[in-house]
Amino acid sequence: MKPVREIRRGLSLRKQSNKVYTNDRIEMMVYKDNPLFALMPKMEDFGGRNLPIVTIWGNPQGRSATFARAQTRGGLTSTKLDDFLLTRVKDYSIATIDNETLEASKGNSNAFLEAATVEIDGAINSLTRSVAVSMYRAGYGEVGVLNGGVVSGLTLTLSNINEITNFEVGMELDVAASLTGASRAYGSSGNGLIVTGVNRSAGILTFGYAVNDGTNGIPAIGVSDYLFIRGDHSSSTLTKIAGLGAWVPSSAPTSSLFFGTDRSVDTRLGGLRLDVSSLPIEEALIEAAVYAAREGSKIDYFFMNYAQYSKLEKALGSKVMYIDLKMNPEIAFRGITVNGPRGTIKCLPDQNCPPTTIYGVQMDTWKLYSLGKSVRVIDTDGLQMLRQANSDGVEVRYGFYGNVGCKAPGYNINCTVSA
Repeated sequence: MKPVREIRRGLSLRKQSNKVYTNDRIEMMVYKDNPLFALMPKMEDFGGRNLPIVTIWGNPQGRSATFARAQTRGGLTSTKLDDFLLTRVKDYSIATIDNETLEASKGNSNAFLEAATVEIDGAINSLTRSVAVSMYRAGYGEVGVLNGGVVSGLTLTLSNINEITNFEVGMELDVAASLTGASRAYGSSGNGLIVTGVNRSAGILTFGYAVNDGTNGIPAIGVSDYLFIRGDHSSSTLTKIAGLGAWVPSSAPTSSLFFGTDRSVDTRLGGLRLDVSSLPIEEALIEAAVYAAREGSKIDYFFMNYAQYSKLEKALGSKVMYIDLKMNPEIAFRGITVNGPRGTIKCLPDQNCPPTTIYGVQMDTWKLYSLGKSVRVIDTDGLQMLRQANSDGVEVRYGFYGNVGCKAPGYNINCTVSA
């Protein structure tokens, strides 16, 4: 691919985009409507092959009312600590602008910027949504699950309608029987399932060919398969961000290493979990906050899907107390406050949170680590626009290089709630 060193009529994208795509503008686009993404602390110089996140999870046990026993145990035990060796994952989004548009706007910088803005905004939004959704997930790339019904014909129905926000027309999807299972084989064309329609009221996806078609479908698709955007899923490695669902999973971790650490030794390494699906939502939050406080946590946020937030709002009725979190004049989030055993907890709705999970978060234990801005233009050579090698147009590349890290998983809780 050859770089365009000079856009036609001497109009450089860098020169023009500085008027439209300042860092503040990109951050506004990125963080708006994505509260976890916006509120999580950032570190933007994640260099090197990995980043050790030191977690102290146990105290030395040289203590006894008997000096000799204290001395003996003191010689045999020490502070328990582990390093999570955090590694980066990659994510990309490409904006393309056809050459005819460039030619047609010759001499009219406003026309050029209007055309460029539409495509670049879309690319930034696509990458933002990918990062924001992944920050809640376990790193395997799932965006939905089928409802166990028919897997033939031109449509598929999601198990939970609220996950319809993860889908767009034009997406190409893979399927697998489980999060850690291999993707099912494509039909003879080698294509995934390409979305041609999205019914957001019913949670139904439409495709151009029968989903189990032998040529343009996935013949072995199963009734309760997981859905992934093509290229996001691997059964052997975490190709997406290790989000809250990875650091604080709904099931206790096994001895399998997680960033080099065996988390089965102590739940402080794998977070807290509580099934509160049988409780009214306001009681569920109290139970979760008390459980976390028992372990030394000071939960300051509950993140939940809009459906769960609606339940909470209705349950509290006239007792509801709202809070507005304003990051700047362009970015603000409205939530509800509830009282916990260690202070007020802010409850925020986030469309990216899985529908049957509420996360209790002690925010100062988390950080989004990235190499440069979390959503950034890839312009290592100083050029923001490149000529396409096999098409009559140019492209702008956006990327993410980073991951989510937690220095104290045991201060955070994964709550299973009813749909």
